[in-house]
Amino acid sequence: MLTLTLVSTAKMVAEIALLSLAGQWLLGLLAGNKRSSNLFYQVLSIMTRPFVRLARAISPSLVLDRHVPLVTFLMLSFVWLICLLAKVRICVQVGMEMCR
Repeated sequence: MLTLTLVSTAKMVAEIALLSLAGQWLLGLLAGNKRSSNLFYQVLSIMTRPFVRLARAISPSLVLDRHVPLVTFLMLSFVWLICLLAKVRICVQVGMEMCR
């Protein structure tokens, strides 16, 4: 049961980070050059900063800084997919009633 909680928590963190990255990207498109002074863009940037820094740390220096958010999004998508598959496997093993 502890593993189900850990997998569900990791999946939820990945979902929040993915939605924050998507929101930051969309708000960046809408705000244009003034995005750095936008309060909501700054909040989303603070929420995604640890994940972007981790992606920068594990990606090779060949990756340009402007592509690091995309690398972060792909990395988090991969983590989310792994967590989803793990959660499904655990739920099949313990029964669907235990997963609710």
